[in-house]
Formats: sequence, C-alpha cells, structure tokens
Amino acid sequence: MTADVLDATFAALADPTRRAILARLAEGEATVMELAAPFAMSQPGISKHLRVLERAGLVSRRRDAQRRPCRLEPGPLKDAMAWLADYRAYWEESYQRLDVLLGELRATGAAGGDDE
Repeated sequence: MTADVLDATFAALADPTRRAILARLAEGEATVMELAAPFAMSQPGISKHLRVLERAGLVSRRRDAQRRPCRLEPGPLKDAMAWLADYRAYWEESYQRLDVLLGELRATGAAGGDDE
C-alpha cells in the first residue's frame, strides 16, 4: 500500500458522516437518496462525501438501469487495519514489559515491606 492510499483512507474516515455512510453500506448496496435519508443534508452534500469515499477507494458505484447503487469496497480498510496492526503489536509488547516491571516492583515491595 502506498502512503497516498493510506492518507486518502484515513482522511475519508476522519469525517463522522462518511463513517456512517460506510457503516450503512456494510449492510448492503444503497442509492444516494437512501444514504441521504438519515442525514439533515442535501443529496449534493451526500454526493460530495461519496466522491471523497470513491477517491479513497472505499466506495464504488455501478449503473443498474436508472439506479446507481453504491457499494462498500473493503480493500482500503483491510490495508489500514494491517498498518494499524503493527502499532497494536508495539503497544501489546509495551504493556507486557510494563506488566513485568510492575510484577518486579510488587515483589520487591512485598519482600521489603512498606515503610509508610
């Protein structure tokens, strides 16, 4: 994954409306009007959000007669999760080291007694 793709994915996910659109699309395809329904936003406003999601590769549209349903494209989300997994491993290792240190401090404190 290139840095540009990752940047576009995280930029698209930064907006709560776009995250809500993705959550809705995770349930299945929807038209722009169906996606706009729960928001106090115009169809052009939703379309702008969809264009950001499309540029990030998170959403695609296809033509179905008169309809142009949108669908979730999970690939970029998978790539973002893989990128984040490296940091999750880092933090898990850090917490394990902290647990060991706390265990050692407790053992030392229990052996030496409390002076307070």
